[in-house]
Amino acid sequence: MASKSNLVLLLLLAIATVTVLAQRRRGGSSSKATTTTTTDEWNYRDGSDRVNMRGVANLTQVLDDWKFDIMTQMRGILQNDHQTVLPDYARIQPLSEALDDLYKEFNALKAHLGDLTEKFNAVETFIDEVKAERASAPPQAPPPANGPISRQGGRRLVKKKATPTTS
Repeated sequence: MASKSNLVLLLLLAIATVTVLAQRRRGGSSSKATTTTTTDEWNYRDGSDRVNMRGVANLTQVLDDWKFDIMTQMRGILQNDHQTVLPDYARIQPLSEALDDLYKEFNALKAHLGDLTEKFNAVETFIDEVKAERASAPPQAPPPANGPISRQGGRRLVKKKATPTTS
């Protein structure tokens, strides 16, 4: 696998070298009259009428095929043998400890949630029983308006003072 990727890199390096040498040779053989710029920059328009478009299309197709092959191999490696590409997280001690702590904390939260669910089941049962008793009991008469007010559960009852209106 590694030798194949080394071969691909060597081939790309060779293509880049040949391209640079061809550009230098083309730039040295062209006359100064055809160059429109006075700087030593490469004129990409110079000789563009002599470019073989079939060769450019073939090179583009080859590069596109290489890209597809490389991406397919990388996807296969990541899906099937990701240990060769990704680091071994067990070797990174602080990260391993942090993940272990997170896992323990998550399990503790799950256990606590289970305990709370059991407690709320008892409360829900009690509330359902109280609702059923109130539904089956006959309605009680409202307390008298001027009579004593019974307080429930230590709640305060705030009465508003009646303000006289002048007309």
